[in-house]
Amino acid sequence: MKVLDLTLPSPEENLACDEALLEACENGTGSETIRFWEPDRYFAVLGYSNKAETETKKEACVRDHVPILRRISGGGTILQGPGCLNYSLILEIKKFPELATVTGANRFIMNRNKEALASLLSAKHRGGPALGGNKEVTVEGHTDLTLKGFKFSGNSQRRKREFVLFHGTFLLNFDFDMVEKYLRMPSQEPGYRKKRPHKNFLINLKTKPERIKSALKKIWGAKNPLQEVPHAKIRRLALDVYSKSEWNFKF
Repeated sequence: MKVLDLTLPSPEENLACDEALLEACENGTGSETIRFWEPDRYFAVLGYSNKAETETKKEACVRDHVPILRRISGGGTILQGPGCLNYSLILEIKKFPELATVTGANRFIMNRNKEALASLLSAKHRGGPALGGNKEVTVEGHTDLTLKGFKFSGNSQRRKREFVLFHGTFLLNFDFDMVEKYLRMPSQEPGYRKKRPHKNFLINLKTKPERIKSALKKIWGAKNPLQEVPHAKIRRLALDVYSKSEWNFKF
């Protein structure tokens, strides 16, 4: 597996990059990859089938020039911004039998990521409530990673015929007041959330992104850098899709 540590200049390009990497693999010009990126500004990202009016505080976003964008994967709406670390996995389905179904892929990938993160989360890096030992890193709601019921990572997937894109966010030092400011309570929520507002549901890991990156690269056997990045495809997707209201407000 290859490694791509690449944060592009705009939110649109960063979303487009994941799709371009997936398409490159699907058409035979790419390689299995784990990518990392860190946003430098706030923007809302709708899950593929989400509605901006339902999931975001659209008026506040418009007033404060916080873009509302849409990704190609499912799941709920999130707020991106400083203090988040994003990762993306592009995996060949036939290499792992567990990837043959949505449920199998969720279980397989989340359990691997859980194993990688559990070894890192000593008490001094956790912050927030007293969280106890590493055994409390759990998978909840299918694709959330949590500590004692507090969410620190959300994830989603996009499937093609031969490859799957599985990507997510780790909360490291994120301002949860901003989530309250720009996102509504989700229209669909996992049972473990118990209707808690964002700032009573989320938790920061308060650790350096390099530690998360190292753990994930190790668990997925990723060593060599990706040499051929589909920059032209990324630019086209950012301009023709991710920057367009027709895409971002299609529902």
